[in-house]
Amino acid sequence: MGNSIVEMGYKKAQPENNRRKAFFNMLKKDIIKNKYVYIMAIPVVVYYIIFDYWPMYGVQIAFKDFNPTEGIMGGDWVGFKHFLSFFNGHYFGRVVRNTLIINLYDLIWGFPAPIALALLLNEVYNKSFKKLIQTVIYMPHFISGIVVAGIIISFSARNGFINDIIEMFGGTRANLLMRPELFRTIYTGSKIWQGVGWGTIVYLAALSGVDVQLYEACIIDGGNRWKQMAHITLPSIMPTIVTLLILNIGKLMSEGAGRIILIYNPLTYETADIISSYVYRRGLQEFDYSFSTAVNLLSTVLNFLLLISANWMSRKVNETSLW
Repeated sequence: MGNSIVEMGYKKAQPENNRRKAFFNMLKKDIIKNKYVYIMAIPVVVYYIIFDYWPMYGVQIAFKDFNPTEGIMGGDWVGFKHFLSFFNGHYFGRVVRNTLIINLYDLIWGFPAPIALALLLNEVYNKSFKKLIQTVIYMPHFISGIVVAGIIISFSARNGFINDIIEMFGGTRANLLMRPELFRTIYTGSKIWQGVGWGTIVYLAALSGVDVQLYEACIIDGGNRWKQMAHITLPSIMPTIVTLLILNIGKLMSEGAGRIILIYNPLTYETADIISSYVYRRGLQEFDYSFSTAVNLLSTVLNFLLLISANWMSRKVNETSLW
């Protein structure tokens, strides 16, 4: 009886061992065949290990009362104390609401902007003019965030360029960054201005792969420019659009604090204070490292769940997904 059980276990393990050997043999052959590709990938892999995966070791301080003098391994375990403190805190509703609204602004207005611009550029046949336009719209992407923040502050000041236009049309001058109801619009507009040109690169690359014969067939059938765009161009780049939309939905609960910290002020906290700026104040200004780590970890988990949900829904609706 005992021998038969051992034999059955041995026979069951054999196919698994064979699959494992076949996998490693295939991997070995692929590495030999594409050795230069793997060599080029080494710096990228090392970068992600050092700067993205290794720091995850420090996430444990979200569940501790961290003290810098004791190191990451020191401090007492407190479980979900800091998470509960955030949920029950006075600013929980404000920072979550502002983060979500600002990202929805960007999703509604900022996401379609590079698609529309790429479609317009695709209709330009003069190559010299097209290259000139592309160069001009790419330039803001390379401007430092600090410089962009300075431009926003200067233009939005009482004697700034935007107020000159407002006064020209009969309005009154005001410091626009001091008005909470305008902060989200100004911030989203500046993001679109800086990133819309750079965002067209992916869509223009996708458009370059559309078969020209499809357009010729549409013209023969009497299709004008609008019908070509609706029935050929947009369906051809739809997988790219859906993929980038899924990735953008996966960032709804996070937003970089850099530019917001530079242009917001206590008067606009009610509409400008987001999770990352709140984490910045609690972590670096008040030295509450455990609390800020817990809040940031919660934001990351929520983004991951949003990404999974968006990917699942996209796969169900149009069979396009990340995995």
